[in-house]
Amino acid sequence: MSRKHKKLLRKILSWSGLFFFGVAAFMIYHQLAKYSLEEIKQAVIDVPNRNILYACIASLGGYIALSSYDFLALKYIKHKLAAWKWMFAGFLGFAISNNAGHAVVSGGAIRYRLYTRWRIPAGDIVKIVTFSGFTYLIACFFLVIIGVICSPQHVLTAMSSRYVNWAVLTLSVCGLLFYFWGCMFYKKPIVIKEIEFDTPSPQMALAQMIIGSADILMASLVLYFIMESYIDIPFFTFIGVFITAQLLGIYSQVPGGLGVFEVVFTNLLPEDLNQATLFAILILYRIIYYLLPLIISGIILIIYEFSLPDRKNYKKIKK
Repeated sequence: MSRKHKKLLRKILSWSGLFFFGVAAFMIYHQLAKYSLEEIKQAVIDVPNRNILYACIASLGGYIALSSYDFLALKYIKHKLAAWKWMFAGFLGFAISNNAGHAVVSGGAIRYRLYTRWRIPAGDIVKIVTFSGFTYLIACFFLVIIGVICSPQHVLTAMSSRYVNWAVLTLSVCGLLFYFWGCMFYKKPIVIKEIEFDTPSPQMALAQMIIGSADILMASLVLYFIMESYIDIPFFTFIGVFITAQLLGIYSQVPGGLGVFEVVFTNLLPEDLNQATLFAILILYRIIYYLLPLIISGIILIIYEFSLPDRKNYKKIKK
């Protein structure tokens, strides 16, 4: 690839972060457009203020956990960066990818835009995105196992075929064991397109599992706090249902699991629950966990972009 083409590719990757922010904003608009303003307003009013506050705190905790993916990834590549920078990149990346879907592309694009400005090489950015993907993957493996333990009757009936269900569970157990085995015993670097990936230490792998699980746990608490004033359901049953719906929504690659999460979640809960109320609760959940972080990230991104010096001043600063 010529130098000119490489430069063009870097520009496309850099600006694609803003493009995916627009996609995420459109997907949220498309979702909320299905409901009248009165329906959304009523869903908010009916939930006690205390529960909304708890849900917002849990959402904040979830995005702090998500930002910590970048902290672990930077530690993995042995690169030090100011705390505000990795929190900034992590929050923006996940606020956009949670809504736009295709996290590697959408979240990776915004990270590329930011990390290249902070003088992290493109190869290391690939490692950051890849490592973060594995952090989420092993957390999924772990939580599928926990979901089965907590609520087997819901998790193991999530799909039409019991063979598929047991295959997913087997894959999760084997995947988690294989990852930790590799971290403990496989010490040779893995080379993919001239980029060397070292296997993390077992301690790092454990940190990945804990932080990834904390992220999903916080997300579940957002919905649980909203639901608890309407539906009397044990948390251990709820978490099993939530994990199943969340993972199927993510694996569908539909932006934000839009529609997939709602359908799976409502089908897995007991049939005697008020489905209209439940759907209103899910709207509020999406507002708190998806829409608000996206709006905040958009405001922060605009402020950051406009606060940057222009090209002439930037060149002077570099000199």
